[in-house]
Amino acid sequence: MRRATKGCGCVAAVLIIVAAAGGIVLWKFFPRWKIQTPAPSGELQIHVLDVGPINGDAILIISPTKTAVLIDTGDAGKEKVVLDALKRYGVQQLDYFVGTHSHPDHLGAAAALFKGTKVLNVIDNDLPPPAGLPSPSPTPAPGKTAKPAPKPAPRTTRGPKGPSQFYLDYKEAIKQSGAHYETAVVGKQYFLGGGATLTILGPSQPYLTKDQMKAGGNEPNANSIILRLDYGEFSMLLTGDAEEQTEQRMLPKDLELKASILKVAHHGSKYATSEGWIKRVRPEAAIISVGEWNRYGQPAQSVLDRLKAANAKLYRTDLQGEISITTTGKAKGDKLFDIKTSKETRSDIWIGREPQKDDSSRSGFIAYGDFGPPPKVKPEKPR
Repeated sequence: MRRATKGCGCVAAVLIIVAAAGGIVLWKFFPRWKIQTPAPSGELQIHVLDVGPINGDAILIISPTKTAVLIDTGDAGKEKVVLDALKRYGVQQLDYFVGTHSHPDHLGAAAALFKGTKVLNVIDNDLPPPAGLPSPSPTPAPGKTAKPAPKPAPRTTRGPKGPSQFYLDYKEAIKQSGAHYETAVVGKQYFLGGGATLTILGPSQPYLTKDQMKAGGNEPNANSIILRLDYGEFSMLLTGDAEEQTEQRMLPKDLELKASILKVAHHGSKYATSEGWIKRVRPEAAIISVGEWNRYGQPAQSVLDRLKAANAKLYRTDLQGEISITTTGKAKGDKLFDIKTSKETRSDIWIGREPQKDDSSRSGFIAYGDFGPPPKVKPEKPR
């Protein structure tokens, strides 16, 4: 006897529509970084490298399955520090390199590093430095003929380079390396293996501009890539040189910002790590990557005071050298992670530095090669 199948097609169609609608709701109200990730298995390592005494960031992440991620490189010459760290931790290649923004204290060593190790994937915000790159010829006034543009000087291996040469070299190194390149997309996740996940939280578009930096800070920093690292119960925010304007953009959004550890933005600058940001993140520990030679008053005393008021445990590369974090993603008693430093310090880590210069757009700041030793204090003559 033949069965009735007339209504089956309609029922199937309804089920497909309901499933699709459910998927849209899930996508809209449960962003990818909130979807459950695999259970942790093994040890996750994060090494905040000491690329001082000049300012800079270079952070190495090694997942339980040995997937390696490097965030920034420090300034020119610091590739030696990074390559040494890769050797010490048994890293054969970089699965991902993330360049947070186009300042030399974050990308200055990238071109040389790419020659020294294999890099499979490169992620950045594709924003060049705001000054120093070749500019287009000005448009002539109506009725007037434009003067022919001067021929560029031939490129030589000697002599001074332009202030943005580090960025041109970095982009060329990506091409030469054969690495897959992509621009950072907010919400995109990278599964590092063993249950570790890296998620891009910023920068969102439209990018912040110089006109929006009148209260302080500068636009390359404000458009830094911001990452969230999750591993079981452990989490860490990696903020590049993000400014307070970046924080104010993110705070009203439905983002998971609470984190076990905060990599303090912009080397502890007074233009970042606002009170509202700290209250939202509520870090158990805060790490500042900063050089003792910097002249910008970093870390700022106001930032240190806010972190201290939040009861965050503080670590600084300028005083304690390389800072290493390990975690299994599961708390043992009341301990979720271990932090070790490469050296002890007798200095008070809660004392900030006095500024000699201002590193904001409003002061005309351009972060190119301004990182020599600070002037020595002349001893007083005996009376």
